[in-house]
Amino acid sequence: MTRAQLDAAYNNRAAVAGSGAVLDDWRRKSAAIRATPHALLDQRYGKAPRECFDYFPCAKADAPLFIFIHGGYWMSNDKDMFAFIAPGPQAAGFHIATIGYTLAPEAKLTQIVAEANAALSYLETRPLGMTFDPTRIVVGGWSAGGHLAAMTLDHPAVRGVLAISGVFDLEPISECYVNDTLRLSNEEIEALSPMKRINGGGAQISVVYGGAELPQLQRQSVQFAEICSKQGMLKQALSLPGHNHFSILDEFREPQGALVAALSDLIA
Repeated sequence: MTRAQLDAAYNNRAAVAGSGAVLDDWRRKSAAIRATPHALLDQRYGKAPRECFDYFPCAKADAPLFIFIHGGYWMSNDKDMFAFIAPGPQAAGFHIATIGYTLAPEAKLTQIVAEANAALSYLETRPLGMTFDPTRIVVGGWSAGGHLAAMTLDHPAVRGVLAISGVFDLEPISECYVNDTLRLSNEEIEALSPMKRINGGGAQISVVYGGAELPQLQRQSVQFAEICSKQGMLKQALSLPGHNHFSILDEFREPQGALVAALSDLIA
């Protein structure tokens, strides 16, 4: 593919009409969720300004924990605008933590992956009096967050991973507009591509993507799921018909949503 073709193949915002309005709506909904009682906001897990998390407890003390990692091609967005995903998992009996991380170009992807794992290691200790069940931690993420979630598969605290609309092969990313900011090295492409890391060890993973997503994003999910299946690590691969890269997260808003069901299956 040419550079122009690759740019188009991975430009989710350009592919979905009104995506900017969707992001604005997420921010409005998330602001309301963050204002609810009992939410713990902007708690630190590291020293960098964005090394923070928000925590939204559910009613049951020893419930499982769902750690959600936001997307934005590792260079945009923040945890604050993704609190809207909390109500569905909360109603289904999950505590939720949404984590932030330093963005590119300030951070290289190596650092970003390390920060995601550091957040997990910190939360595993159940700080701030948290009472979730430490044997039932699921890490999930959307888009670039799906990549970062997949990079926690071999963390000993992880029971399962929910990778939504993720990027699992960095080679094409290194050849499109995203790399103007990300500046991947050859070593990072090899070491930080989940497709190249699966070795049969680690947690179970569910790979979910929208049936109306860009074809190259769908291809990445399908191929990654096949690799995980061959290694005995795949819980399920799920295409959600009609959903684009953004609307897929609607499946978190109610406890009956497909993403909430996939999340629950990982700790069943």
